[in-house]
Formats: sequence, structure tokens, C-alpha cells
Amino acid sequence: MKIVFIVFISVIFLISLIRKEDKLISIPKNWPKPHYNFSKNPLSKEKILLGRMLFYDPILSRDNSISCASCHSQYTAFTHVDHDLSHGIEDRIGTRNSPALMNLAWSKSFMWDGAINHLDMQSLAPISHPDEMDEKIENVILKLQKSPIYKNQFFKAFGDTVISGERTLKSLSQFILTLISSNSKYDSVQRKKTQFTWQEKNGYELFKKNCASCHKEPLFTNQEFENNGLKMDAFLQDFGRMKITQNKGDSLKFKVPTLRNIEFSFPYMHDGRFKKLSEVLNHYTTGIQKSKTLSSKLEKQISLSSNEKVDIIAFLLTLTDKNFLFNRKFGFPQNLMSK
Repeated sequence: MKIVFIVFISVIFLISLIRKEDKLISIPKNWPKPHYNFSKNPLSKEKILLGRMLFYDPILSRDNSISCASCHSQYTAFTHVDHDLSHGIEDRIGTRNSPALMNLAWSKSFMWDGAINHLDMQSLAPISHPDEMDEKIENVILKLQKSPIYKNQFFKAFGDTVISGERTLKSLSQFILTLISSNSKYDSVQRKKTQFTWQEKNGYELFKKNCASCHKEPLFTNQEFENNGLKMDAFLQDFGRMKITQNKGDSLKFKVPTLRNIEFSFPYMHDGRFKKLSEVLNHYTTGIQKSKTLSSKLEKQISLSSNEKVDIIAFLLTLTDKNFLFNRKFGFPQNLMSK
């Protein structure tokens, strides 16, 4: 009986942990299991808040001029819309468009070329990139150690005032893990709480026929790397995934981005070459460049009338999640940062 009682208490404890995690992040029903291993970085309210503070603090950059939020604004689906390529300190210009940040707990790799294979290490890339934050993590730690605000917040999060690179990066991950977008009109339709208009429904059917093999529901990405037939930019000369793998078979392949909140995450493609969704659809119908690594999903020409393109765009607009875009718990932590 004693053993049974101990097992029962253990099960109750594990259930309580799961319920606590569910309260901290909202994992939608019927979605696939997240790829991120939460057991190695258990969520807590204090660590999430610490990560949120770090996300909005320019202290992460060498000259204290830009933060993660500088390129990942909440109101534009945590990306930027005012320029094609990412901008860093001293107005330095990067080589790729800033990706939107959402639903990253389901991602196995990060960046347009998959250069990073774990979310806990992802933030280190922009921090150390010479055209972005141009800082060393050890210098970030020294700056944080001098801050009474961060000493206090690290104590609340970890039980002591030790500030380390691992804790800093894992805290950033915790905040980013909360950026879950699952409350668009599309989601309401799937939950049978509302209905598509006739135009949206027709666009949805056209989307499933022509686009869903790469932009797989419900995340609207297959998490793979595909050559989508873009003509190489003569200035950037970006070979995509091949730069990481050194495999010619990966030439011109880039990670398939999510289409959630696509209404707000322009410009589009890895180099931000398209400003409008109509330009994107025109590319897929008339602009595909044939090559040895072209995605097999695009070998057959996509044929869409002008009205059908409008219907697809009408459907894509149903992926806008205003609860996500304007959720205050994702915004700048005004009260804490101003102390």
C-alpha cells in the first residue's frame, strides 16, 4: 500500500507540473507535439519575464543601440517591415530578411538556412553576428552583472544572482516559446466557432491544392528546406542551405516560413524581394526558375486565374491572429525596464 501511495502522489505531482506548463503557454489541441524538450528548460513565470526583459533590452548589442525587438516587432508578427534585409548596429545591413517569430517550439532548426539546430542557441547568432548586434556573450554577461535590476530578476528566476550565458539564453528561449499564434479566423473555423466566407472557402480549397504541400497545416510550414524557384540575387549571391551543409543538393534551398500572420510579415522571401502577396503568387505561377534542386512540389506549373489569386489571398488573411499581435504579455515590459 505504501508503494502504491507513493506512485499515486508522484503521478499527481507530474500532472500538476503539466497543468502549470499549460497555464504558462497555450498549446492548441490537435496540434502536433512540440519538438522543444521542455524538461531540460522547465518554464516558469519568472524566467519567461526575464527572457521578455532581455528580448526588449538593447544591452544585448555591442553599443547598446538595438534589441531583439528592433528586428522582431510584435505588431508585425515579430519581424520587421521597413526594409528588405535586417539592420544592425551602426546602420549595418545584413544579408537576409528577418524571419517572423512564432510557434518555434515546433521547429527543429532555425534561421533561413538551418544554421542553428536548437532554440536555446538561436539567440546567440544575432548577438554575435557582426552585422547585427556584434557583441560577445561574455560582454553581455558583464553588463548584466552590473545591473541591479537584472541581479534581482535572475534571483527571482533562478534562486540566486548568478548570471551566466546559459541562463541568459535559456531565459530568452522561455519567452520566445510563449509566442504561440493559434487564434486566427482560420483557427475559429477549425474549431467550428465560425465559418469562412464563400471567397475564403474557395481560397482555402485552392490553397490546399496548390500550396499546402510546403505550407502544411496547422503550422503552415513543413519545417523543411525547399528551392522555391527564386532567381538568385546577383548582389547577395545567397546559396541558402548549401552554405551550411556544403552539399550541392542543398543549393538555393531555404527554410519554408510559416504563413501565419502573413498579412503583417511582409516583405516576403529570404531576401525580402516581394512587398505584396500578389507578387508572391505571381512568382509561383509565372516566375519559377528551373534548376536541379527545384522542389519537386513545384515541377508541375501552378495555374491560377486573377480571381483565384484574390481568393487565395482572402484565405491567407484569415491566418491573421490579432490576439497574438496585440497581446500585452508579449509586449515591452514597461514597468520593469523603466526602474
